[in-house]
Amino acid sequence: MRQKKRLFCLLFVASLVMNAQQKKYTFSLQEAIQFALDSSYTALNANKEVAKALKQKWETTAAGLPQINGEATYTNQLKQPVTLIPAEFSGGPPGTFVPVVFGVEQQTSLTATLSQLIFDGSYLVGLEASSVFVEFTNTQKESQNLKIIEGVTNAYGAVLLTQESIKVLKKNIANLESNLNETQKIYENGLGEEESVEQLQITLLQVKNQLNNTQRTEDIAIKMLKLALGITIDTPISLTDNLETVATTKVTSDSVFSTFSIVNNNDFKLSELLVEQRRLEFKLEKAKRLPSVGAFINYGTTAFRQGYNFLDSDQKWFQTSILGASVTVPIFTSFKNSASTKKAKLAYEQAQIIHTENTERIQLGYKQAKSNYEFAIDNLNTLKENLALAERIEKKNQIKFNEGLASSFELRQAQTQLYSAQQQYLQAQLKVIKDNATLQSILNVFNL
Repeated sequence: MRQKKRLFCLLFVASLVMNAQQKKYTFSLQEAIQFALDSSYTALNANKEVAKALKQKWETTAAGLPQINGEATYTNQLKQPVTLIPAEFSGGPPGTFVPVVFGVEQQTSLTATLSQLIFDGSYLVGLEASSVFVEFTNTQKESQNLKIIEGVTNAYGAVLLTQESIKVLKKNIANLESNLNETQKIYENGLGEEESVEQLQITLLQVKNQLNNTQRTEDIAIKMLKLALGITIDTPISLTDNLETVATTKVTSDSVFSTFSIVNNNDFKLSELLVEQRRLEFKLEKAKRLPSVGAFINYGTTAFRQGYNFLDSDQKWFQTSILGASVTVPIFTSFKNSASTKKAKLAYEQAQIIHTENTERIQLGYKQAKSNYEFAIDNLNTLKENLALAERIEKKNQIKFNEGLASSFELRQAQTQLYSAQQQYLQAQLKVIKDNATLQSILNVFNL
């Protein structure tokens, strides 16, 4: 019976392992982006940073709320101190002293203290700064999300590019092999030249080599996409979108040409928040010159014993309680506070200068990204027309070659021109996808 149970457990564990190994993901671009926003390594760390900021805010807030501390002490005087008193107090001769031991050997006390901060300028500034820090962390998370979307879009497009390139290259190889077989037969029958066969062989070898390299590139691109998604590189995935569909969607999307508002840009928001942090640091240094006021109340009980019998209910405990307040006023710090305040003010002014520079840089970045995207669209349309022309030219030369009106060199030249146009068009599609992602990231809008 035990052996059956063990066998069942082993089979169950093995089935779980096999299911985990066989797990496969299928993603459209939108699904890949959403998955990365939830599960990528960057997203997970960004969520933890927000959680840490919220905890830090509460840590700052709690410093000004009531604090209760308890203390328990126990002392055992192994050698009690001796005090000399005049002997005449006990009837002895004047001018002599008698050694006397005061107190008991063992003592314990229990004390609870409630303290409350009443006023502290640094605390008030700290509360304000903690709220700004939470906002800064949330904005950083949003900025990270934009980078995740842009990164996944680019990685997804790179995989589509390699897959589409492989399809095109395999089709070219099939056509070349068919042409080579026909040309080889013509040559063997004495109706053609050996150079024609050799020219086709050169082209075929080059295209096959390009295919092998593209297949290796596809493997690397897929692993890069998995890394961006936050899944292990050994997990199988498949993509449902194709390169042309994604590129066409980006071209027809007009939301990226909406009016640019710099206040929506995350880099601008972060720059503003950094200025605010420096302002609060300056304010904090000035607040350190203000007095701080606090109050406390404690309650304690103490027992004195010659032996360790503190749990004896018949023995007496002595109660104590104190209510108090304190005011701390900085008077003179050898100009330390003055130096710290001036230093914070300089840092605040530096942050303002950097923010002005960042504002100009962001606006320039938007104009450049928009220009790049518009050029990418124009270039895509041009290369699409070039591809159609290259296909027609290659087809005409193929017919001429078969009829003996064109040389193998002319055919190879037309084929090379076609293959180059094919790759340029595929690269142009990816460029549209990438430039669109960059522009949308600056605009802080994404069409998933």
